[in-house]
Amino acid sequence: MSADPPGVDTGALRAYLDRAVPGLAGGPLKAELIAGGRSNLTYVVSDGDREWVLRRPPLGHVLPTAHNMAREYEVISALAGTAVPVPETYAHCADEAVLGAPFYLMEHVPGRVYRTGADLSGFSAADGRAVSTALVDVLADLHRVDPAAVGLAEFGRPEGYLERQVRRWTKQLAASRSRELPGIEELGARLAASVPPDGRVALVHGDYKLDNVLVDADDPGRIRAVLDWEMSTLGDPLADLGLVLVYWERGDKYGDPRVAATSRIPGYLTAAEVMERYAERTGFAIGDVAWYRALAGYKLAVISEGIHYRYVQGLTVGEGFETAGDIVPALVARAHEVLDGAG
Repeated sequence: MSADPPGVDTGALRAYLDRAVPGLAGGPLKAELIAGGRSNLTYVVSDGDREWVLRRPPLGHVLPTAHNMAREYEVISALAGTAVPVPETYAHCADEAVLGAPFYLMEHVPGRVYRTGADLSGFSAADGRAVSTALVDVLADLHRVDPAAVGLAEFGRPEGYLERQVRRWTKQLAASRSRELPGIEELGARLAASVPPDGRVALVHGDYKLDNVLVDADDPGRIRAVLDWEMSTLGDPLADLGLVLVYWERGDKYGDPRVAATSRIPGYLTAAEVMERYAERTGFAIGDVAWYRALAGYKLAVISEGIHYRYVQGLTVGEGFETAGDIVPALVARAHEVLDGAG
């Protein structure tokens, strides 16, 4: 049997599953780290017959309030049966003695993750329109879920959510600094000084983007599962929309090679069409989203800087971490431009 990947002891995992979910696994377990995730670690676990997905925090430098396995497990379990596609959940383990950190196990949903321009290079105009429309529609469906109806009424504190978001990312930036970043403190201060009043309350995903969903391999208009719920909470849904819009332009305006330049994908919705489709699907009046877009840029800059920090500390597992910090200056500069009214 091949050696276990860092972060998973398959013997300890099997002993835990035999206690927690008797009969779930058959033969000896094998685990493989999935390439892609830049925050929590994701593995495919197999007993030779069935496959599951295991999620756990990174191996080192875990920031306060980040990488919360219990929250991910709770929200995915609660959304089962709603219009939002999520994997089935099987077990959550808070005992760090098993794998060295909390973790949970969920269904391995078949599907494709589209991350880069190369992944989308074979799309027709119909395919591009279908996948981008589905992405917006599922976000709208999420924001239309009544949290109380699915047992998530106490999942967060929506009052003051936006103000706390600015404070949270400012605090986490301070915990992950390894270099000078011109303009980032000023960006945090500008956001803190212009927080919009509390508005509509919804279940917020917190990191909604194309490569956090699984798309049906045969039907680009069907999203089979929404993944990576570690930052979900109750709050202002326009924070998710602002993040989608920032991701929308990363390949175009930021020149980020890790994401697709959406203007080059045939049929792909434009940012204006995203907002129009979202408003139509939700029935929400969205108004000016500039502040939300700037918040999203700040948030992504801090997250990317945290990944860069773990990389220079030698605390990352997998590939691609060496470039995570490259995009931070452009994210900061663009967020300032948006706040200045540069559309």
